[in-house]
Amino acid sequence: MKVKPLGDRVLVEPQADQEVKKGGIIIPDSAKEKPQQGKVIAVGTGKRDEDGKIIPFNVKAGDTVLMPKYGGTEIKIDDKEYQIIREEDILGIIE
Repeated sequence: MKVKPLGDRVLVEPQADQEVKKGGIIIPDSAKEKPQQGKVIAVGTGKRDEDGKIIPFNVKAGDTVLMPKYGGTEIKIDDKEYQIIREEDILGIIE
């Protein structure tokens, strides 16, 4: 199944933190925080300005981005979890 976001939305695959932290401590799933970075899988059609022109995206498929902890819509496609968020909610691009 393929999903194409609409408007100024971006489909992001969250990247989970490592299971084992420094010192060999294993963090259980129930104590983990939501991932704050992810890989852009697809971008929408674009947001329109007051004149009806499409505003180009600042991110593209393949970029690693910094996302807010809470926000967006979580979806599951073929047993993989994704988030659909607005481009304006993306905090930054990780290079």
